[in-house]
Amino acid sequence: MNMRPSRRRSGPPTAQSTSSARSTPDRSGRGGRGAASAPRGTCWLYGQHAVQAALENPARKLRQLLVTAEAQETLATRLEGGFPIQPVRSERAALDTLCGPDAVHQGMALLVDVLSPPDLDTVLEQPGPVMVLDQVTDPRNIGAILRSAAAFGAVAVIMQDRNAPDETGALARAASGALEIVPLIRVVNLSRVLEALKARGLWVVGLDAGGGVLDGAAFHQRRVALVLGAEGAGLRRLTREHCDEIAGLAMDSRMESLNVSNAAAVALYEMFRHR
Repeated sequence: MNMRPSRRRSGPPTAQSTSSARSTPDRSGRGGRGAASAPRGTCWLYGQHAVQAALENPARKLRQLLVTAEAQETLATRLEGGFPIQPVRSERAALDTLCGPDAVHQGMALLVDVLSPPDLDTVLEQPGPVMVLDQVTDPRNIGAILRSAAAFGAVAVIMQDRNAPDETGALARAASGALEIVPLIRVVNLSRVLEALKARGLWVVGLDAGGGVLDGAAFHQRRVALVLGAEGAGLRRLTREHCDEIAGLAMDSRMESLNVSNAAAVALYEMFRHR
C-alpha cells in the first residue's frame, strides 16, 4: 500500500475487487418478511443464530416468538436465562408460509422492532475500523459483511439509506447474529459522512482498483474506515474522490475480483491481524 503524508485524489475507476451480480433492494419483504407482512417498524427474524441473538439482546423489543416443538426445545437448551418472551407453538408449514419458500427458518421466527442505531459519535468512542458501503444492495451480502465486521472488530457498518435494503430476516440470517452486535447505520449523504470520519481522525480507504495492495501493517497506528462499492459497479466517482487512498486486495492474477462480502472479509482480516 502506498501511504502518502497528505491526502490525495484517486484516478478514474477500474474494475477490481468488489463485484458480484447486481441486485435491487429487497423492500417488498420477499425473502425477509415473508408472505405475511409485519407491522410498520418491525420485521420477522428467522433461523437459530439470528433468533437466539435477538432474544439475548436487551436492546431488542420482542413482539412474538413462533416455534415448532423441536425448535423450542433447541432454544431452551441454548438460552441461559430462559425465554424472555413466551413462545407460541407453530407448525413448520405455517412458518414456511410466513418466512417465504426459500427461507431456512429452522422452525423458529421472531417478530421484533427494527433496531435504533446509535449516532456516529457514540460508535466512534469504541476502538476499531468502520465499514462504509456505497450502494451495496443485496441483503445477504450486507448480512455477511456484518458477520465479518463482528468477527474482526469493526465498530459499525454505514450505508446510504436511499439505496440500501431494509432490515429483514434474510439480512439477519446471513449476519448469523451479528446484526445484534454491530450497529447498521443509515445515512443520507455518504460523502459528508466520509468527511466527518476524516475529521475524527480516520483514514478513509476505498477498496477498489487504482491503488496499491491493502497492507494492514501500514495502518498499525492509524484508525481506518474501509469503503466498499456496489456489486458490479464498484465505488462511485464521488465516493472515490472522498477517499484518502484507494487499495486493492492481494490475489492470484487469474481472478479479477471477489464478491463484495468476500472482499470485506479479506480486507477486515488484513486489518485485524496487524492490530
